[in-house]
Amino acid sequence: MLDTWSDDRIVAHALAFESALAEAQAKHGVIAREIARSITDCCATSRIDPAAWADEAALAGTLAIPLVRFIRNAVPDAAKPSVHRGATSQDVADSVMMMQVREGARLITRDASRVMTALSSKAREHAATPTMGRTLLQDALPIALGLRIAQWHAGIAQARDMFADAVETHAVLQLGGPVGTRAAQGGNGAAIADDMAARLGLRAAPPWHARRNGPASIAASLAMLIGAVGKMARDVALMSQNAIGEAREPAVEGRGGSSAMAHKRNPTGCQTALSAAGRAPGLAATMLGGLSAELERGLGGWQAEAPVMAELFLLAAGALSAMADVAEGLEIDCSALAGFVPEGPVDLGESAKLIEALLTPGKEN
Repeated sequence: MLDTWSDDRIVAHALAFESALAEAQAKHGVIAREIARSITDCCATSRIDPAAWADEAALAGTLAIPLVRFIRNAVPDAAKPSVHRGATSQDVADSVMMMQVREGARLITRDASRVMTALSSKAREHAATPTMGRTLLQDALPIALGLRIAQWHAGIAQARDMFADAVETHAVLQLGGPVGTRAAQGGNGAAIADDMAARLGLRAAPPWHARRNGPASIAASLAMLIGAVGKMARDVALMSQNAIGEAREPAVEGRGGSSAMAHKRNPTGCQTALSAAGRAPGLAATMLGGLSAELERGLGGWQAEAPVMAELFLLAAGALSAMADVAEGLEIDCSALAGFVPEGPVDLGESAKLIEALLTPGKEN
């Protein structure tokens, strides 16, 4: 995930955008094919130092200005006017962010599947294991431990699906030009966008640079996924308290200890996920703040989005990775569970049916 959101990937995606733009414009007769070839050859062979580019972008106020200058300096004179034709800086920035979103989403989906697979197995294993249900942090009535675990699974699965839907719907190409009219595309803007999107692994869409619903939806759904993982982490941490001892994270050499108290076995994976869950809402709120963008291009709102989006993806990756390890190696102490359950017959209600409903794909949970 660090590589997905690295400066090197930003450079690579930005060059890919300019190359795809030139190729698509040549295909639809907006620029000559030999002109496009010189641009694409430059983009394919160029080596841009991210640190130097960052300094220039900070001075210019946008990463596209030094990028376009670099390409124009590298191509023949005849090709210079055709570099970046009809595009604007936000087209590059937004499209690069969405390419990163799609790459990052594949990693998120992979780790979410790890968590869900492990939880599904644990839930069915403990479908008839009684434990004390707790409401308002007080002992209430017995439930099946598998039902609690199935609820973790359902929360993560639902948030994962919402995130996947947001990515599929909103991680699309941005191509609008200076004010979103697709001027200078010879009347072929839609066809050029379709062609570019296919080359860049995105979907085509009308210009959306002044509508920030897409980035906000992706960020909000990702924050919800982080929160759903945090719910599991909170419950595991509570169950692992010394006075309860119903569950523990898997023992890993060198992990979960204390620098001052050798007897401790801290829920470090849960700590990681809960730290992420504590930070995610504020980051999502920043993205929501960009919805009130000004006119045809906002000032200061969308410019804040890429680093915030990157941080959300990194937090999600860390939380999911940590809790995948916890889910796969979670230790259950059935004797400790039984110690809180009253003796005699235990009515677990429809726990078994509910567990299967919660674990079944496609169910409304």
